[in-house]
Amino acid sequence: MIAFIIISLIIIILFLLIGYANKLCKIVVYPKKKSYEDGYENQIKKLNLEDFYNSLKKEEITLKSDYGYDIKGIFIPNSNSNKCIILCHGITVNINYSVKYIKPFYNRGFSIFMYDHRNHGLSGGDYTSMGYFEKFDLKTCANYIFNKLGDDISLGVLGESMGAATVLQYCSIDKRIDFCIEDCGYSDVFDLFRHRLKEDYKINFIPLLYIADILMKFKYSWNFKSASPITFIKDIDIPILFIHGDKDDYVPTYMVYDLFNSKTTGIRDIYIAKDAKHADALISNPNKYDAVIGSFLDKIRMS
Repeated sequence: MIAFIIISLIIIILFLLIGYANKLCKIVVYPKKKSYEDGYENQIKKLNLEDFYNSLKKEEITLKSDYGYDIKGIFIPNSNSNKCIILCHGITVNINYSVKYIKPFYNRGFSIFMYDHRNHGLSGGDYTSMGYFEKFDLKTCANYIFNKLGDDISLGVLGESMGAATVLQYCSIDKRIDFCIEDCGYSDVFDLFRHRLKEDYKINFIPLLYIADILMKFKYSWNFKSASPITFIKDIDIPILFIHGDKDDYVPTYMVYDLFNSKTTGIRDIYIAKDAKHADALISNPNKYDAVIGSFLDKIRMS
């Protein structure tokens, strides 16, 4: 009788853990997303970028993902430039949140391409994967740029938050890219979710994450390790600029040092923005951010 009760309790606990782990998976793959209107009001207008952005020539682009859905993007030409950068926004937001990164590059002669990640903005896709499937969409965007501007151009990538993780994962599989800038990206997805569970839900139960990891692989075809840039950064030898705010409590600042120290080949620079929270390095000090970008581009002879 006692054995039956114990087994029953174990089964109940296991089912509860699976239920909570499944809920965690859904929070990750189906994030609550912000609207285009929110991005325009709280980014473009709030940062006084409206006149500048509206003055730019823009081409609306629709690409077909390898997985069948549409990728919606905007291409901003810059005369006959042979330099271009692709901007990747973070989780829950959209293309309007990439606009703040245009000036430092456009003013240095770069054309710009920015787009909505899968399951964000106007792009298709059933769910989010923290950069795992997103990196293949980024490759589709890069293919478009090379086809449009020529194989001999210089192409860089900049990503914010999940976009930063995406560009790092992407650069490990495509050697055509000349440089990478990652801003407030996470190093390890498992560690990120452990931190977020503790901060958001006051839960510090690691076995729950292991169960979620298994479910993620089973239901969504990716797991935490497969989306963790720390796993791939050793394969990246192009120049990388690492940026993070020292007051970032969403993606802990220590993660940028993990990434920086794990890059053992090629040029690497790091900028820790003073008093900046998550995704606020540019907003907190635009002139300093511009100078850091300019210095990095000068260093790699891309200015």
